[in-house]
Formats: sequence, C-alpha cells, structure tokens
Amino acid sequence: MSRFKEEEIGTRLRNVESAPQPPSSNAVMHAEAASSNSCRPHLAEQLMKQKNGKRTSDMTLEEMYYNSQYDFGDDEDDDSDWEPSALSAHDVMEIPKWFCLNCTMLNIGDDTHCDVCGEHRESGILKRGFVASASCREGATENGVHAADGLDPLVQSIASDNPTAIGFDERMLLHEEVVMKSHPHPERPDRIRAIAASLATKGRCHPISAREITQAELLKVHSVENVEAVEITSRVFSSYFTPDTYANQYSATAARLAAGLCFDLASAIWSGRAKNGFALVRPPGHHAGVKHAMGFCLHNNAALAVSAAKNAGAKKVLIIDWDVHHGNGTQEIFDKDKSVLYISLHRHEGGKFYPGTGSAYEIGSMGAEGSCVNIPWGRGGVGDNDYIFAFQHVVLPIAAEFDPDFTIISAGFDAARGDPLGGCDVTPAGYAQMTQMCCALSGGKVLVILEGGYNLRSISSSATAVIEVLLGESPKQNAVQVIPSKAGVRAVLEVLKIQLNYWSSLESKFTKLQSEWGWYTLEHKSAGKLKKKKRLEKQLPVWWKWGRRRWLYKLWCKKKIL
Repeated sequence: MSRFKEEEIGTRLRNVESAPQPPSSNAVMHAEAASSNSCRPHLAEQLMKQKNGKRTSDMTLEEMYYNSQYDFGDDEDDDSDWEPSALSAHDVMEIPKWFCLNCTMLNIGDDTHCDVCGEHRESGILKRGFVASASCREGATENGVHAADGLDPLVQSIASDNPTAIGFDERMLLHEEVVMKSHPHPERPDRIRAIAASLATKGRCHPISAREITQAELLKVHSVENVEAVEITSRVFSSYFTPDTYANQYSATAARLAAGLCFDLASAIWSGRAKNGFALVRPPGHHAGVKHAMGFCLHNNAALAVSAAKNAGAKKVLIIDWDVHHGNGTQEIFDKDKSVLYISLHRHEGGKFYPGTGSAYEIGSMGAEGSCVNIPWGRGGVGDNDYIFAFQHVVLPIAAEFDPDFTIISAGFDAARGDPLGGCDVTPAGYAQMTQMCCALSGGKVLVILEGGYNLRSISSSATAVIEVLLGESPKQNAVQVIPSKAGVRAVLEVLKIQLNYWSSLESKFTKLQSEWGWYTLEHKSAGKLKKKKRLEKQLPVWWKWGRRRWLYKLWCKKKIL
C-alpha cells in the first residue's frame, strides 16, 4: 500500500478530522469548506430552508431518511417579526426528547412508545431480537420467559451439523459514526446486533471464521483509488467519503472483514463445505463502485463474492438485488461482463429515488446487453404481491435461461414493512418466498449478503425468515393467487418489452400478460368500486336496505359509485 503525502489526503477524503482524539473534541478539519452539508446539525432548520428546492434523486440517503420524518409545509402566516415577551428562567421548560432504538426517529415528550414504529422506549430487541415484545421494556417477563437472562448472542457459539454457514465478526460493530450529530445515523451497529440476537434463538447454523480480505483480492474488483481511500481512514479519527458515508479508524478493518467473509463464504459454498450461507456483514456494499465509496458502502461485498466463485470454478454467476435502492455500484462493476447476470428490484420513480440509476433501459453494454435487468418500481408502498409477481414473470424465467452456476442475493431489507427509509411493504413471509424461489437455482448454491435495512424489528424478522428457508424450512405463507398492483403490472410489462430482445423465454410471458392487462385493470377498478360502495353504505342508515326506502338506498349508492 503506497503512502499518501499529507497534501494528498484532502483530495482522497472529505471532511477529515484530526488524528485520534477523544469523542468530546469538536475540532473538525474540512477538506472542502463549501461542503458543510456533510454534517447534520440543526437538521430541521436545514430541511425547512430546502423545502422542495432539491430533487429526491439529488438527496443523500440520510436526507431522504430525515425527510420521511419531517414534513414542513408552507406557513400561511409570516411571523418573522414576532418577538417573545421576556421570560424568566423558571418560566422556561425543557421539552424532553429521545430517539427510538428501533427506527432512530425523534420522539418528543415522556411517552414510553415511539410515535413512528410503536417500539417501547426500553426495548429488549438487542438482547432477544424481534422475539422481544415491542410493547414491553427490556428485562420484562414475556410469556413466562425473561428477556435477557445474561445471554450475549454476539459471543455465543452457534454450532450445528446443518450446512448453512453464517458469516459474522464482532469487529464489524466498531464501524460507526463517532462524531455526535443531530440525529443517529441509520446505518449503525445495532442493525446486526438485532439480527444476531434473533439468530441466537435458532442455534442451528454454524459460523465461519473471519479474515480480512487481501489487497490483491480487492484489486480484482476495485481500483487502487478505492482501496487506498478506504485504507487511509484507519489513520484518522473520523472522515467522510460523501455527506452520508462515514468512516472512523476501525472502518477499513470492518470493510475488509465484511468483504473477506463474503469471499470465503462463496468459496465454501462452491466447494461443498457449506450448502448455502448468510453473510451478516456491514458496512454494506452494493453502492460501492470500481473507484468510489458511497451510500454507506465502502467495498462491494457481492462483487467480491462473484470474484471468489469464479476463482473456484463458476462460469456464470447470478446476482439478485432486492434492496429498495438500486445497486449502482454492482451494476457498474459488471456492466460489460456477460458472465454475470445482475437483476435488481428497486424503487426508481423516474430517477427521483436514490441513487437515481436503475432504469429499465439500463441493460448492460459492450456486448453484454441483457446481462443487466432492472425492475424499477414507480412508487412506494410496493409489497409482497408485486415482488413475487415480478419474480414469476421476469426474474425466474431469465434466471432459468441464464442457468447460473452460483447465485448471490444482495439482501437489503429496507423494502420491508416499517422501514422508515424504504417506504415499501414487503413482509418476512414475502422475503421467505423469494428466497425459496432463489434456492431452486444453481443447484441450491446460494449466498445471501446483507445490504440495507434500518428498522431493527423489520430487518431482524426478515433476515431470520430468509435464514429459516436456507435451513430447509418452508415459508410460513404461500401465495395461492398473486394479484399485483396496477403499477406493478405496468413495471413488469415495461421490463418484459425491453428484455425480450435478449431472452427468448420472455416472449410468451409478455404476450400473455399483454392479453391479461385488461383483466388486471378491471380487477383493480372492481376492487376500488367495492371499497367505495362499502364506504358509501356506511353513510346511510342500515335499515334503509330493507325498508320502504331501499330503492333510494340503491339509487344513492349507484349514483355515487358511477
């Protein structure tokens, strides 16, 4: 690793703080004076000033995260000239505030439960995972079982004869934002603490020893610029690659451990030492490109797992990315590689959702057209039915035709129900069904890698549901009839129209779905009318249905619906 000159440090990292110092120090050295938005002081005031002046696609992940909490409308009255009357010291009352452990959202007052997610202020989720009650404080008795009992799942040995391997190392917990801001960072160590606590109740996985990935292995995916930029963070107390992508003196080690675990898990699964695996790692990776770290990601863990699988003998590798954000870094790395098929399902909204990439028309280049398949959702709130419908009509047909030797899932759980950043509605049962469909590919050689997910209860319950499927359990719910939303059908049709030029298996799917478009539209119209009718019926006395005024009742409902 070449040494950086002191004058080059500023060009490599933004907002680097001086060498190791106590956390209470406020001495911060900015590489660029103009980039003051890299910190988050006075967040509410900043958002009020910005209002609608900034497009969503231009926002960082954190700005989008906070916008989901603060919604400042236009003030009708201008009170800029208002001055408070003189108040004595005893008249001033400090309003208590606290941040929710589960979703990190700000709460005002002495309430014991979060206003956003309903989690108890003293939740036991870090000790018992999602099994802990959301309504009880830590240590309370739940169904006769004490929450805690001195159990530390992070150091507990979880060994079993089952060939599902788990990649985890406590040193990844040291990667955190060390400078106090106005709001906790959503990508925090508690994310994997909650999952580890949930997995401790299973006790049916076996761990794989962790090692730091080597520089030579990193350079198979990343440029020297990326490798050295991450490495230099170990010499400073706090630094930022982008306004929302932080590092401290332990982040480089954590990133190398995460990458090393993914690399070795891929090798173990390919060789047969493990049937499948789950990489419980952070920092995440799918936004990290060839040169740049961004979107909370330093090294691209999925891309390095692909490298390991290929080194071991895999000829064709499939990556399925169901994180709510598009994996722009993974797409960039394999854009010209036709031996790697990248399929991403994500919120896009015409490029307005972070990071703005991932259009259905981004298909790969330089002879690798068709090796990139983007399924962009045009709105939030997308749930199980839309995801499973997309799997049935796009993901599985293309994957079967590609016939991969190895499958990697970039498993972000920020599309999960309750996630404050994703704004979607996928349940643990939905993730389990998607995992089961993936396990039918590549002879079951599947590696699941953790990406995003910022609600501790959602991420831990979803990850556990996925691991249960890897262990051989069937999903708790199976969709008998999948009825997608109208927007979901439209998105799938758009993708099919573009990708059928490269995948012959899609032609029948596209033709059939086109013919059924009218049925889906009618189905949604009928469902909408039924809901409206029930709502209108409640506005009139029920006895009108059977009395002398029943004709007026029917006329009223029919007129309002039409």
